[in-house]
Amino acid sequence: MSRTTFRLILLISCAHALVHVFELALPSVEQMIGAEFHVGTKQTGLLGTVWRIPFGIGAVFTGWLVDRYGSKPLLLIYLAGCATTCLIAGLARTFDGVFLTMLLMGSFASIYHPAGLALISHETTPETRGAALGWHGIFGSLGIAGAPFLAGIVFASGDVTWREYYMALSIPGFALMVVLALRLHETRPIRASDEAVPRVGGVDDFDKSDVRRYAILLTTGVLSGFIYAAFMHFLPRYLDEAGFAVAGVSSAGMRNRLAALVLACGIIGQSVAGRFAKPGRLEWGLTIILFANAPLLLWMAFASGHSRVAATCLLALVHFMNQPFYNSLIAEYVTARRRSLGYGFSNMVCFSIGGLGPTFAGFTQSDEWTYGGLAIVAAAGGCVALMLAISRTRQ
Repeated sequence: MSRTTFRLILLISCAHALVHVFELALPSVEQMIGAEFHVGTKQTGLLGTVWRIPFGIGAVFTGWLVDRYGSKPLLLIYLAGCATTCLIAGLARTFDGVFLTMLLMGSFASIYHPAGLALISHETTPETRGAALGWHGIFGSLGIAGAPFLAGIVFASGDVTWREYYMALSIPGFALMVVLALRLHETRPIRASDEAVPRVGGVDDFDKSDVRRYAILLTTGVLSGFIYAAFMHFLPRYLDEAGFAVAGVSSAGMRNRLAALVLACGIIGQSVAGRFAKPGRLEWGLTIILFANAPLLLWMAFASGHSRVAATCLLALVHFMNQPFYNSLIAEYVTARRRSLGYGFSNMVCFSIGGLGPTFAGFTQSDEWTYGGLAIVAAAGGCVALMLAISRTRQ
């Protein structure tokens, strides 16, 4: 890809990193919020779900807007909205107020993925798209790992409150908004190479494209999203029982540092997957990745002590490999002119239905039931992806 395109990919990827910082801020402080308002995992699990459901549902509407008005104005609204709601979160004085704030933040955050992914897909070719999405995924993983890493530093002394943490997160949001406003130049071409991607029947409109395969792909996304949401929301709490302690570092600081270590492994997975996510082997790659999640989740179900860190590191490494494969398949199944809507609808079902994961994890009675259940979900996702792989082989 050209230098100009690469610079654009990096700029958009920074916005991707930040949306996951906003997303993972809540798991970093979930226990602190529960302690302040005297609520348990059932309530804090619901808090995670109320953030994620609008994060998904809003994406399909955003996809339609991006197709009409372009990505840049929508990306600016996303950054301004998330930064503002971070400030509001720091001022919320009741648990109901926190609920409402997280609902609004999730709504603004829903803008990013259909806008950012569509922009990248339009600016790349099928040959360079996998690498571009790999970089995009790496930055996302940096944001995912960076959120608990930052929290681990901020909360190490025990003097900083979760409210002050949220208010500080508004600063990079406003700063990146200014940078994008000045430096992002969107071309939004409809490339002939995009339209030439093989599709069943040779059709060239979203309504007549490979709807059946797209629907099957969305099913794998929902199941994978359910695992992701449950895993991420209670990860610091899960690692709290790993038995690590450092003098002068509070428990909140320690569990978030461990979470950052775990999620940094996802960066490696994204990097490897981006190199292998090429046309012709996407369905089989996705199938292998989803099946590989199951034994690692079973390990998490029964792990204790230090082995909890090893189990979660390996799960993060494998789980995050699915994104370049999954997002590249959307670009194959949906035409360029409707790709924003395709990504938006995908994020709607994956994040909203998948957003029930924290509620599931909050209501289960033990880690054995939580992660054992998620292992079954992963195996089911692998079976669904296998249908796509077999269909591609027959074609």
